[in-house]
Amino acid sequence: MMNYDTGSEEWKNWIISERSFNKKYLGKCESIMVLGNGYMGVRSATEEAYIGEKRNTFVAGTFNRFDQNEVTELPNAADLIQLDIEVNGEVLDLTKGTIHNYNRQLNLRTGELCRSFTWVLTSGEEYDFRFKRFISLVDLHLIGQKIEIIPRNCNSSIKITSGINGQLTNSGVQHFSEGDQRLYENKYLQLVQTTTESKIDFLMNMVHNFKINEQIFTPESMIHMDRRKIYFHFDTSVNKGQTLMLEKISTIQTSRDRNLGNISLRELKNISYAHLKKQSSKGYETLFIESVKAWETRVWKQYGMEIESEHEFDQLAIRFAHYHLTIMTPAHDNRMNIGAKGLSGEGYKGHTFWDTEIFILPFWIYSAPKTARSLLEYRFFSLSGAHKKANENGYKGAMYPWESAWLDDGEVTPVWGAADIVTGEQTKIWSGFIEQHITADVAYAVRQYFQVTNDNEFMNEFGFELLFDTAKFWCSRLEWSIKDRQYHINDVVGPDEYKEHVNNNAFTNYMAYWTMKNALAYAHLLKKQKQSIFQKLNAKLNLTKEMLKWEERLELIYLPKPTANNLVIPQDDTYLQKKEIDLTKYKEQDEVGTIFNDYNLEQVNEIQVSKQADIMALFYLLEDYFSSEVKAANWNYYEPKTLHDSSLSLSIHSVLASDLGDSNLAYRLFKKASTIDLGSNMKSSDHGIHAASLGGIWQCVVNGFGGIRVLEGQLRIEPKLPENWSKLVFPIYWHGDRLKVVITKESVIIENITKENKRIEFLNHENLYILIDKITIQHNHSEK
Repeated sequence: MMNYDTGSEEWKNWIISERSFNKKYLGKCESIMVLGNGYMGVRSATEEAYIGEKRNTFVAGTFNRFDQNEVTELPNAADLIQLDIEVNGEVLDLTKGTIHNYNRQLNLRTGELCRSFTWVLTSGEEYDFRFKRFISLVDLHLIGQKIEIIPRNCNSSIKITSGINGQLTNSGVQHFSEGDQRLYENKYLQLVQTTTESKIDFLMNMVHNFKINEQIFTPESMIHMDRRKIYFHFDTSVNKGQTLMLEKISTIQTSRDRNLGNISLRELKNISYAHLKKQSSKGYETLFIESVKAWETRVWKQYGMEIESEHEFDQLAIRFAHYHLTIMTPAHDNRMNIGAKGLSGEGYKGHTFWDTEIFILPFWIYSAPKTARSLLEYRFFSLSGAHKKANENGYKGAMYPWESAWLDDGEVTPVWGAADIVTGEQTKIWSGFIEQHITADVAYAVRQYFQVTNDNEFMNEFGFELLFDTAKFWCSRLEWSIKDRQYHINDVVGPDEYKEHVNNNAFTNYMAYWTMKNALAYAHLLKKQKQSIFQKLNAKLNLTKEMLKWEERLELIYLPKPTANNLVIPQDDTYLQKKEIDLTKYKEQDEVGTIFNDYNLEQVNEIQVSKQADIMALFYLLEDYFSSEVKAANWNYYEPKTLHDSSLSLSIHSVLASDLGDSNLAYRLFKKASTIDLGSNMKSSDHGIHAASLGGIWQCVVNGFGGIRVLEGQLRIEPKLPENWSKLVFPIYWHGDRLKVVITKESVIIENITKENKRIEFLNHENLYILIDKITIQHNHSEK
């Protein structure tokens, strides 16, 4: 049903298309064709309604808790998209009649969603329908829609019902109190919603403008107000061959919008109404062109990547990733972060995980450092929630929630999940209690950002404190064992969530060690070179005392080592002793999680099987801690036991396959990661796109095939192109400079575009190179 080679010439590898309609698979296009701009995301449900659809409108950062028995989530705001259309008494419904020339497509380059088809009724009447919509990248509050209806062989009476529908819920949960409804100038609609617990006001505004054959006209209309709903009934007649065109411009603003400050609801109503009136006067086409220009300058010229491959889908896949990374990221407000489904669906309730720091943030660090900084500042401003969690669990410092929402919400992971296949009872979700590596992941991201950007201002104001506060937590989390006289970390869940309540998860222990080691090094650096900053943080965090603890405990932390016989590092204390089973059918699964058709989580916990990269993730993040022989041995042991049941897994394995020199396997894993959302599985994206996997796709290309890495502050560029790629071009930022990297089979060319620094040092196969303006390195490693 999905088509990815529709575009030609200037639109080649820019178009995602659905070529036939099937009401069983509504969620696929609703998710992968979602529109947004970081401020809001609107799921791409069709204009006409169908059973099974999911209409979602989310505004970043507007979390609300329904009651004390549920966790906070992004509320599903009023729908602005739906239209009920009736032609000569027949309601538009594509499950009836006959459809010809159906095409729904998202243009990644312009951010416009288009749908067109000819609908033939049983009476023989034929109608052409054309729908367009976009969400502006210039005006974060604006949605544009354009609808055209053409009776092909008959005159027609056309009725349209359109307005603002606040009757929607989050799968049954209503997060809004009913607010005011208003009609201005007999034309402009306004509806107010207020979240029940967080008390955030939403202002939804809308206007309709009509034309017949490009001539402005006003149809007969009747305004209606229902509970949580305000809408128009429009009624007009259209002759055969005439084009009825409706432009529908809508806006959303909230009391949480930072640019509005602390104003009254009355002022907000007036501001939002005036804003709609001003913007809608420009018309759909002008507003759309403004947005297209922003996409070109802010996105494609900024992040654009060129891939010459035998498989053109590869180019489209990376553009798909860029598109979604742009529309899911609230770059406008450092009080907000990225949800695991972006703004594309109710999955994971809009919460932020380690997905941001480990999978998505690297894209922003190398592509738009200011946005990366904003996402890290969110972690600084949410320290109160991390302190709260640490205190509640008897620890010190910053213990970051596994799932985060608004700044001071603290831990928001749900406690109960799906049914246990054996007991029939709900499964307890332990992640919010004992999946604690997130705290080290945040620290790792801070240091990665600093190494790539050299942003000393960020570190002085935010970064050092984050590193010290997270190290303080880990120091308090360590458990002393009299038996072996070492510190252990017991009763955790590592990245492999199929292993709960384990002791000494290797990823967790090494990352805790890494956090404390780096915090100690930076503390000594500050004490020596930036005494005023050290004194400020010392007064706040008692650094002098903490540093003594870090020094004392660092070398006593138990770090699992490779076994003598096969170099395998135990994933945890008991993994290697668990039973082994034939995993073939689960490795060959078309859908994730099929192992739970046969076992419950408690049983899976006792099998040598992994959900996702665990030891492999450790090799990726701390690659200089382990030899190539150890990495290869552990790959051979753990990858056959890894089901990749998490969308986070494939990209890490792809990068590591590149590191291990298997470019064919690296490419196959990249391709598999690219088809998590874009593949043939029409149900995989029902709950929203897989945000982390999209960041992972970028890492497959840039960090894997492009060979971009940073080791102890040193940039390394060692490309490993797949066999079926002849060229790869991408930009990265390094210490404030924008570099252009061009990789072919013969050479790698690096050019400094901005030239802020006089010289940039980088490594290529252990040779040190100095980049002044432009440098070419042949793949025999001799400089040209």
